[in-house]
Amino acid sequence: MHGLILRSIQNYMCDSYGRNAWLQVAARAVPEHPDFEAMLSYDDALAPAVLDAMGAVLGRPRSEVMEDIGTYLVSHPKTEAVRRLLRFGGVNFEDFLHSLDDMPDRARMAVSDLHLPAIELHEHDDGRYSLICDSPLADFGYLMMGVLRVMADDYGALALLDHAGRSSGRETVNIQLIERDYADGRTFELGARAL
Repeated sequence: MHGLILRSIQNYMCDSYGRNAWLQVAARAVPEHPDFEAMLSYDDALAPAVLDAMGAVLGRPRSEVMEDIGTYLVSHPKTEAVRRLLRFGGVNFEDFLHSLDDMPDRARMAVSDLHLPAIELHEHDDGRYSLICDSPLADFGYLMMGVLRVMADDYGALALLDHAGRSSGRETVNIQLIERDYADGRTFELGARAL
């Protein structure tokens, strides 16, 4: 497991609930490493252990925690770079959805040894889509739901999302695009501004 993923989970906990809450999680799941280094690799079993400990500390199901992490990754000021990377996926939410298949490759352009789960979008009739997430990490589809909710808002689209379950290691998220231009989207400029 890439340290960047584990560090992002740690940052979510610290930024959302405070350092003490994170230390409670670390004491349950990883007492030997209370802090993850972003550019190191760790045992794949650490992520599920950390997520289960977070659920226990917060008193919330892991699926909710995963969705909140997805929301955090694209909405928190400290993670603005992730949002910017995702916005390069298209000029509207539909374009963005079609770019999701390429997300693991785009992430590797930013961090060459980062391997995200495979994502596959299927388009159906009437603005309906199915996002298939092929991940060994259970509840990754919920993380994607958090990302998709924020990005729909970012583009000004109205979309309904539904986690349709997990089968053979693959999760399905159903997406119903209700209205493409529901509200004004968030401003996006290609170049970052210097202060």
